Amino acid sequence: AIQKLIKDGLIIRKPVAIRSRTKVMKNKLAKRKGRHTGHGRRQGTKEARTSSKLLWLRRQRVLRRLLRKMRAAKKIDKHIYRNFYLRAKGNQFKNKRVLMEAIHKAKAEEVKSKQLREQNEARKEKARLLKEKKAAKLAAAKAQE
Repeated sequence: AIQKLIKDGLIIRKPVAIRSRTKVMKNKLAKRKGRHTGHGRRQGTKEARTSSKLLWLRRQRVLRRLLRKMRAAKKIDKHIYRNFYLRAKGNQFKNKRVLMEAIHKAKAEEVKSKQLREQNEARKEKARLLKEKKAAKLAAAKAQE
């Protein structure tokens, strides 16, 4: 009897209910903009939401990647690299920008100290030449007497 009703089209199969993802997508977009993430919407602790270890790992990887890239490009030598690697490990740089600034500062300082060293060397050389000249002049004067 039911088969006849089905064949006649009086009983039809309902289509499978499809759960639309539209609302989910819309909410995700809003969350990306920073909506729906206030104190009232938070369930876990700060640590449970994003662990400090994960943040540390991300930061270390970013800083170390930058240092490796700069060393490979010969922008920094192995001594500066080692110094900054250990300082990054010691939590001295909170992000990439701060590390870059520190590197530029260190490089400028190195150039400045090198210039000063060269100037000192030149000054010493000049003084030595003058001393030799004076000694030669004295020797010549003694020889004439």
